[in-house]
Amino acid sequence: MNAHVKPVALVTGASSGMGRDFALRLISEGYTVYGAARRIGRMADIEVQGGLTLALDVTDDRSMVDAVGRIIAEQGRIDVLINNAGYGQYGALEDVPMAEARRQIETNLMGVARLTQLCLPHMRAQASGRIIDISSIGGKIAMPLGSWYHASKFALEGLSDALRNEVRPFGIRVVVIEPGGVESEWSGIASEEARRYSANGAYSGLVNHFERMQRQLRLPHAKVISDLVVKALKARNPRPRYHGGLFAAQILFFVVGYPTASWID
Repeated sequence: MNAHVKPVALVTGASSGMGRDFALRLISEGYTVYGAARRIGRMADIEVQGGLTLALDVTDDRSMVDAVGRIIAEQGRIDVLINNAGYGQYGALEDVPMAEARRQIETNLMGVARLTQLCLPHMRAQASGRIIDISSIGGKIAMPLGSWYHASKFALEGLSDALRNEVRPFGIRVVVIEPGGVESEWSGIASEEARRYSANGAYSGLVNHFERMQRQLRLPHAKVISDLVVKALKARNPRPRYHGGLFAAQILFFVVGYPTASWID
């Protein structure tokens, strides 16, 4: 890539939390950034900082086709895809309607797959690209009330690993980021969903415990994850996975056996 051409990045879920921080950070790093989300009105700060915004719903195929089409029409390339859009559909498996379960999988997994499909031909044509999939420590461990969320993230981990080996010969690198606790809207939405479906039945005790736990957490700023994204983008040969955020290192070390020090440095 010509050193004078700014790399082009698409960041989904950019209207809040980690996605917004990713977009703003990449703008400061010299990228041409497209922040994408359903709530386009909440991305004014990205535009103020010199980024571009577009409406994108990762459960709507036409929305995704149009978004990638616009980027290619305006920039002629796409160098980075950060699949960040997602949420936590909480509630006991017995209580969560299947329609909501399907929506969780569509958002956290199928949307990632489809948007990746749309970007890959352009990355292959330019023989370069970085795809960063935002998973979770919840893609390695599972907690009560989060069955559909964990199912989506476990699946995302496997999808990313398979994809990594498919596209490596084309100069495309796939990285998984596994956040622990991070300041965002995630915990509020997860708590609301758990209470919505399971607060008044057999699983009410679990819901109350989950909410108490969420209220007690003191979560770090999303910068801890943005630092990992930038590290993965700057690395000549990025690692398959990076993790950060509250309890991420401890949980992954004790539960999964990740060699903590070598994955953080």
